[in-house]
Amino acid sequence: MEALGVRVFVGPAATAAALAAISSGVLLGACSGLVPGLHVNTLALLLAAGAPLVPGPPHLVGAALLAAGVTHSFLDVVPTLALGVPDPAMAVSALPGHRLVMGGRGREALRVSALGSGVAVAVAFAAGAPVTWLAKRAAPVVYAHLSVAIALLLGFLVARESSWRARLGGALSVAASGLLGVVALPLDPSGVVPTGDVLAPLFAGLFGAPVLLAAYRGSGVPEQHDPAIAGRPLDVVRPGVAGSLAGAAVAYVPGMSGAIAAVAALDVTSADGDRAFIAALSGVNTANTVFALYALFALGEPRTGVLVAFERASLPRTLPLLLASVALASCVAAVLVPVLGDRYFRLIRAVDHERLTLAVCGLLAVLSWLFAGVLGVGLLVVATLVGLIPPRFGARRVHLMGVLLVPIAT
Repeated sequence: MEALGVRVFVGPAATAAALAAISSGVLLGACSGLVPGLHVNTLALLLAAGAPLVPGPPHLVGAALLAAGVTHSFLDVVPTLALGVPDPAMAVSALPGHRLVMGGRGREALRVSALGSGVAVAVAFAAGAPVTWLAKRAAPVVYAHLSVAIALLLGFLVARESSWRARLGGALSVAASGLLGVVALPLDPSGVVPTGDVLAPLFAGLFGAPVLLAAYRGSGVPEQHDPAIAGRPLDVVRPGVAGSLAGAAVAYVPGMSGAIAAVAALDVTSADGDRAFIAALSGVNTANTVFALYALFALGEPRTGVLVAFERASLPRTLPLLLASVALASCVAAVLVPVLGDRYFRLIRAVDHERLTLAVCGLLAVLSWLFAGVLGVGLLVVATLVGLIPPRFGARRVHLMGVLLVPIAT
């Protein structure tokens, strides 16, 4: 059978082999998604190094790799919510998800995230082809004026802050993270992992370690109550849909992050509140996988870490199989988020909070060393200092994406 220029073989044996490969990817993504500090791009680097060693047909290895990335994008919300919960006195500067956890609504937050991601994947499948058609024609214009577009975007993010102090903090965060990116991104570190990379220590320092340090003196995760989603389902579905469409921007615009796209999605829909942000951000991150897959076929360029790993391993581009892998992994992962997340919360509550926080910080240092050696540990420390700037001024951490946007614009 021919589909979109790709020959597809349908039969019991082939179907069983494909399901086994996708299931293996889902299992791998579930395990990696629950590891604190392991970003999906870090997982992608590990997959890129290990993919050539995996036995089996290359097209099935590719399906497993993509299933792992999708599942990870669903489940990484679990350690994000369960770890780094600050003291209640710091609620104003806490992340939206942590504010819900502090109020005993962490189980609800898990379900909001799963619903936002699930809705976003459905929308991305439906809108993938027309959005890709439009993006392919708009991309040359955007790329020709990329520096101006990035400058306007950064200005919009800073201006969106609620006070002059926060705007100053946002500007300082953009400048400091941008300078760090200009210096660090051209470096070619040598770590234990063959595919050395500076992004792992940079992102761990900018977005992970500061949250953990702020939470060290906190009381940990309080008891979590009713998992039911408060309010109308539409209040979650709407930002999830907007997040899905914003995920196209992440797939096609270099340096665009999920958090930036989520902010834009909320502005477009006029949605507000912690639940809306979680739904939008989850939608962006998961839908980005679908749109990036379309972008790979339309533009020939991988736009996510997982697809970069896919291309590095020289795996065959079988679109129907890859889309089926994304769809099946999404369905399973949407169920796993609340099932595993509830148990994750109970486990975290049973562990000493301060020791756990220190252990996760140590894990970030080990990951940095694995990917970039001693240089990676140094970058982790510097990035952590930069990552402390936004909360000091009451600004959003999204400004720290200057680490990618400023180097791209210059």
